[in-house]
Amino acid sequence: MLNALFARAGRPVAACLAAAGIATAVLIGMDGLDTVVGCGTAYDDYPSETAKDWVTQADHVVVATPTAEQEINRRDFKKGPIQYATDRSVTFRADDVLWSAKSPRHSLGDTFDMVAAGWRVYRESGARTKATSAYAPRLETGHTYLVALRWADDGWTVLGEGAAVPFDDRTVARGEWCGRVLSEEDVARGERFSRIEDKSLEKLLVGQDDEAVKRELDGVRVKRAQ
Repeated sequence: MLNALFARAGRPVAACLAAAGIATAVLIGMDGLDTVVGCGTAYDDYPSETAKDWVTQADHVVVATPTAEQEINRRDFKKGPIQYATDRSVTFRADDVLWSAKSPRHSLGDTFDMVAAGWRVYRESGARTKATSAYAPRLETGHTYLVALRWADDGWTVLGEGAAVPFDDRTVARGEWCGRVLSEEDVARGERFSRIEDKSLEKLLVGQDDEAVKRELDGVRVKRAQ
């Protein structure tokens, strides 16, 4: 069952949960896939996996640290175990811009905001459960991330699940992912479960620094998407 799950996931980090001792949390069924233990079903608004995707689709690639958050978009439910759910508005500090398009759709300031997965609150117990974005960091304070940003619908967004990468200590794949804190060694151990065709920038640069990211992005020579 684990092998089948990892084959469907197709991302090395999905497997590294098992390497980190969290395998039982993954095997919870579809109803749990939006929670931190399941981490959802992946969906990308734009291609987000490779350096080519980032260069053709993004406006900026940034090392960013969340500095504050607030709950927004509360949705109340009259029935079911969940009483209400929220999103989070997360404020980021732009620590370093590693790459920018020649003609970005929007300039990037020293700080910027994005909407991120929030919370689910259970009706009977009042317990709060972290909601997550599928196969991606939740974007939490206390951690640093490498993000490929695109200006869309009057706001900043990451391209997709492959465009938000844990980056604690300026190291690819080290830090918070899906609400858990993982090391690059966890990710490397999990790669043996990933699909051969997984050519993601994250997998390519596991354990490397921002200079390696810059080299990969600067080496792309393609026409940008409009």
